[in-house]
Amino acid sequence: MKRFLTALLLLALTGAVLTGCGGQQTGKNSASADDTLVIYSPHPIAFTTPLVQEFEKQSGIKVEVISAGAGELLKRVESEKASPLGDILWGGSINTIKPKAALFEPYSSVNEDHIQAAFKNREGTLTRFTDVPSVIMVNTKLIGDIRIEGYEDLLNPALKGKIAMADPSKSSSSYEHLINMLYAMGKGDPEQGWSYVERFCKNLDGKLLSGSPAVYKGVADGEYTVGCTFEEPGARYVGDGAPVKLIYMKEGVISEPDGIYIIKNAKHMENARKFIDFITSQTTQTMISQQLYRRSVRDDVAPPAGLLDKAEIHIITEDETLVEQNKKTWLDKFKDIFTGGK
Repeated sequence: MKRFLTALLLLALTGAVLTGCGGQQTGKNSASADDTLVIYSPHPIAFTTPLVQEFEKQSGIKVEVISAGAGELLKRVESEKASPLGDILWGGSINTIKPKAALFEPYSSVNEDHIQAAFKNREGTLTRFTDVPSVIMVNTKLIGDIRIEGYEDLLNPALKGKIAMADPSKSSSSYEHLINMLYAMGKGDPEQGWSYVERFCKNLDGKLLSGSPAVYKGVADGEYTVGCTFEEPGARYVGDGAPVKLIYMKEGVISEPDGIYIIKNAKHMENARKFIDFITSQTTQTMISQQLYRRSVRDDVAPPAGLLDKAEIHIITEDETLVEQNKKTWLDKFKDIFTGGK
């Protein structure tokens, strides 16, 4: 009997210890989950890092940033939709994301009243956070006496094989350039712009890069003479003293907002909402404008110093509905032209 009672006591104590450990571990995981945010982003690390650090400092939330091209990340969001591993897709132009808007959670930030009229989140799922013109980035050491004022100049035979352009199905910046080319070179009619795209693809000489970073890095490092990219990464290299300059295409520039989107059924939904509110706040938008070479979407933040005033850029617009309806068709057509129908 004594042995039996001793065994019972040991069993009870063991059970208590195991229960205590289990409960403590569960509590730890729960707390950890509450203090976490997972962000998918195609943005340069130099852009995201100071903003993430500031958010972590203010909120106490630990952020994990997973970097890849916008197209790749969008496919990842879609493949994980039954059980999302990310909470936010931070980046990707509205034109890139809009056809997949059902993958994202409706949310209107607390700052929406101060967002410029052109950049309002009317859809519910598409929060704009910066205004991003497409540009041509030029390596000033390599360009020599070749004149670059716009798209037409990229057809110069001297540039064959020396143009950095990413696959528009994988890069939102390159997809925006494709749209820009169609409207600018088609003089407002995208169907009339395909003849230019055919000649442009021939001058790429079979070279199409895997993502946006390869474009601006390739030009800055001297691997390519010119590249089709967004304003911000090019402006960053200019600010850092690299031998590059930015050209705003004389035929017309589309300045498309970049977005930030909460992934549907995100595991850290409240933290995701906090990050949206943080990134669209006046303080953060001022930091983005004055320190990170991006144009704010707010109506109470000054334009970035050192960037060309939008009034001096030949701004053109696209038909958003037409672009949304034709995304797959246009990407398929570009691929056929680039590959020669192979």
